Amino acid sequence: MYLGIDIGTSVTKAAAFDDDGRLVAVKGTPTRMSTPAEGFYEQDIDEVVASVAEVAAATATAAGGIPTAIGLTGQGDGVWLVDADGQAVRPAISWMDGRAASILTDWLADGTVAKAFRRTGNTMFPGSAGPILAWLDQHEPESLDRAATAGYCKDVVMQRLTGVRATDTSDASLPFLDPATRRYDPEVLEWCGIGHRASLLAPVAEPLPVGKLTDAAAARLGLPSGITVTSGPFDLPACALGSGIVTPGDGHLIIGTTLACQVLVDHVDTDVEPNGLTLATGTPNRWLRAMPAMVGTAAVDWVLKLIGRDHQALETLLADSPLGARGVTCLPFFSPAGERAPFLEPAARAGFDRVTIQTEPSDLVRATCEAVAFAARHCFEAAGLTGELAMCGGGTASPTWLKIFADVLNRPLKLAPQPETGARGAALAARRIAEPAASLSEWTTPEGVVEPDPIRAAEYEHRYAAYRARVDAARLTWKEAA
Repeated sequence: MYLGIDIGTSVTKAAAFDDDGRLVAVKGTPTRMSTPAEGFYEQDIDEVVASVAEVAAATATAAGGIPTAIGLTGQGDGVWLVDADGQAVRPAISWMDGRAASILTDWLADGTVAKAFRRTGNTMFPGSAGPILAWLDQHEPESLDRAATAGYCKDVVMQRLTGVRATDTSDASLPFLDPATRRYDPEVLEWCGIGHRASLLAPVAEPLPVGKLTDAAAARLGLPSGITVTSGPFDLPACALGSGIVTPGDGHLIIGTTLACQVLVDHVDTDVEPNGLTLATGTPNRWLRAMPAMVGTAAVDWVLKLIGRDHQALETLLADSPLGARGVTCLPFFSPAGERAPFLEPAARAGFDRVTIQTEPSDLVRATCEAVAFAARHCFEAAGLTGELAMCGGGTASPTWLKIFADVLNRPLKLAPQPETGARGAALAARRIAEPAASLSEWTTPEGVVEPDPIRAAEYEHRYAAYRARVDAARLTWKEAA
């Protein structure tokens, strides 16, 4: 049995899988996000670690066995400050945080972001480590002085479970890793004004950090000590791994809080508009060109809340509004941090057009769902999708929304093994370490395929072109506003 633990933004889940990749048991528990000031998003590190212990113990009990290995994955970006023992120095600053937006705006203006992208293939946004560390260095230098590690979510948990201080190449990519040497680039750190804080970055372990469950952690999880624990990849590449993305050109879509669009590539191209991420994988000469757009299910959640409905009503609402939402259009950039893929605009904001007193609430919902699908197509065009496409995430629970994605993207969508695709990827990565010669193809067999409808796809082709024109026009107004 293999245990995968996915430490999400709002929920921590653990899933147990047998040797053939069949889901045996799964447990989850919510975690809190605090907002101490406008645009600030933080999490209590001790509460997150406690959530991992809770779900790991509950899942192992439900599965009725002792895991051979435990794989960790979780949210990326942000900054999780801990001391030499892995204890919290301050609350974790989430990837959703916007406090460093002004720093990023300055870096966009002076060319720092573009220069760093040319070196690493990774752009930055307010919630990434570069701007946050620069903000902390300016406003909370005492926190950095007390810290031993400015890490990422899964790596902090790894240290608490095993004592190992390390990160994997996927998290390390954001945003300081040289994709050629697979080591931190000191010049990029200097460009961000934090070269003197380089010692806070955890060592990069390849293919993954590996440790053993300590006696203290084992007692907390209700498991024997000495179990192998791996850390990584973080949630985006973990979902791609759990979906079976192994061929360059193939893509992966996560319809979650973040709309994550990824394409596996065999080369790094930085001669494009600075956008998205280039994530090193555990395989040499393989990277994920990732476009983790800030739009996603959070946009639909907000609109449903606005009209006083919930998720159970989504299918009915989509059925009540025809293709094109009776002319209502949406720019789906609802995040207060703006947008980071397939373009970087901290001032990006959402909006509806062509709304009248005859507009139905269902039209607002459909317009939002269509706009999120348009954003996905925009991302995949920027990432270079040429092959097959797999998908997972909470948004796949809506059959009608899935059809909208298939029609807008105009390609078949393979449904990845669900639920808990990220935890599956983490468990699969752990099994690769424990049993390198084991066959793992059965772990990622698709559950089904959603085919596009040619007539609807042709209609969406025109509407997508109009969406791109609206985005281009809005980017000019956002820059003026900034």
